This record gives sequence, structure tokens and C-alpha cells, in this order.
Amino acid sequence: MTDVNAVIFGASGLELTEAERAFYRDANPWGFILFARNISADAEQIKRLVADMRDSVGRNAPVLIDQEGGRVQRIREPLCPRYPSGRDLGDIWRQDPARGVRAAWLMSRLHAFDLLKLGINVDCLPVLDVPVEGANDVIGNRAYGKNPEIVTQMGRAAADGLKAGGMLPVMKHMPGHGRAFADSHHDLPVVDTPLDELRAHDFPPFKALTGEVMGMSAHVVFTAIDPENPATTSRKVIEEIIRGEFGFDGLLLSDDSSMNALKGTLGERARAIASNGCDVVLHCNGAMQEMLDVIAQVKPIAGKTKERADRAMAAFTAPDDSNEAELRAEFAALLPSA
Repeated sequence: MTDVNAVIFGASGLELTEAERAFYRDANPWGFILFARNISADAEQIKRLVADMRDSVGRNAPVLIDQEGGRVQRIREPLCPRYPSGRDLGDIWRQDPARGVRAAWLMSRLHAFDLLKLGINVDCLPVLDVPVEGANDVIGNRAYGKNPEIVTQMGRAAADGLKAGGMLPVMKHMPGHGRAFADSHHDLPVVDTPLDELRAHDFPPFKALTGEVMGMSAHVVFTAIDPENPATTSRKVIEEIIRGEFGFDGLLLSDDSSMNALKGTLGERARAIASNGCDVVLHCNGAMQEMLDVIAQVKPIAGKTKERADRAMAAFTAPDDSNEAELRAEFAALLPSA
């Protein structure tokens, strides 16, 4: 068995190909991530795929998904209900903060019921970005609101709900994607906001949740910190802001390395990510040639990254004894007020 490598990979379809099995066995990624192309209406298909991923590396590797609710929800009916967006939950908070916080916790706890039975144990949630007026809709209604206090309270509740259900959260996108005026899936957003304004508006939710064991970087340039490089590949942003100012010592995952905000070949992107402070390179689209380019540049998990990865794996706990039917009824009763 080769060393575990500091990368998370996706897969191309509903089941692993023989080429993927062989590649994962040799590449030994730290974890895997699922997207809509990997999901059918058949729960057994998802369970088989997840089990095959883990079997390919011979261990209980983390399996991630973006299951936020709203438009970013990879698993939908009939396997689980269509959940509201972050903004919908924020609307409850704006009417009654206590009810809003409870709704955020409940939705995450219900995500855990949905996902853990399929073998998925990490949800890339909460979204801690705080949008500004006129920003690109790449975050949009995924955010709980435009006030850092709302986002902090709701994000903490969402993270706690996942952990109560035996899953781990990944807070995103550090140090903040809410001010981006371009969609980082297609272009590189550049934010020219002064640092004191970022500290007042964009950074507080991440600082408040700095004790979480995993976070995800933003493909966004902050000219007040590093005018040349997006946060994902900026040693200055990662060391001075995320590690230093925020005090975050959890496992830092890159956002998807195949997004076009990043320049260069996939190998060049992976090298830039791995060499500038991100712990783990995320590559999502399952394209074999790209994965080959990425694995050639990533390193085995070692040193501080290994400490952080081990801490993340040790953070998994058994789910609480919540009654699923009761929580679903409580959640449904909260929604009409939104």
C-alpha cells in the first residue's frame, strides 16, 4: 500500500470503472467526493459506489458531498426531500433568531440522517460567506444573509447539527467568497476591498468557527493581502489570515482545482495548491487524465497536514439518539414562517 496522498478525488459515473479502481489503489487519495453524476434514485447504487471507493484504498476514507439545500443539493427526491436554501433559513432567523438557529441545526441533523445511511460522512457545509449587494450569484441564496452575525449563528448551528448526526462539516470558502463579482467556476474573482472592511464584514464567521476541523479555501484574489494569487494558492493569505489571524489549525482543503478561476494545467494548479499552504488538493470532475496530472504533483500526507488529518478522523462520533420522524415534523413546522 502506498502512502496516503493529500488529495480528494471524484469519480466519473454511477459505478467505478476498472481503470478508476486501479488508479485509486495506486494513488491512495485521502478521500473522495460525490457529485450529481454519481447519484441515482437508487440508494443501493450510492452505497455500492461509496463502499467501492473505500475498498479501492483499503480503509475507511472520508467521503464528501455538497449537500447544502437549495440549488446545491446533490441528493434529492426520492432519497431525501428538497431542502430550503441558506437564505430561506436566514429569513426565519430575521423573523425570530432562536427559530432560525434551530432550523439550521435541524436541517443539518436531517442531512446527517439522509447521508450517513448511504455511507457519506462529510458534508461541505456550512457556507460562511457573507455576500454584499451586487455580488455574483455564485454564492447568492446559498448564504444565510448579508450580516456576519446571522451567518455566524446559523453556520455554527449547521456545523453542530452535522456533528450531532455523526458527520463532519467543512466550512467554506475561507477567507470569504461573498464579495466576489465573478463566478470562480469560470473566472478569477478579484476583490479590492480594504483589509479593515474585510475584517469587519467577511472574516467574522470564519474566526468564530475557527475550532472546526475542516475548511475549504476560496478561489478569490484579495488585493489588500496578496494582489497576485487567489487565496487557494496564496501562502500569504493562508499563513497570515487563515492560520494567523483566524487561528484556524484544521485541515484546509482547496476548492475544486478544476474550476477555471485557477490558471495553468491541472498539474500546475495542483502543485501551486500543494506548495502554498493548503493541506489537501480537491479535484472533483473524475476526468482520468486530469487526475493523473494532479497525483503527479501532490505529496503524501505528513507533518502538520497529517496531524490535522488525524484530528479530523478522530473527530467523528456516533450519532446522537434523535428521533428522525420527530425532527422532520419539527423542521416542517418551522418552514412556513420563512
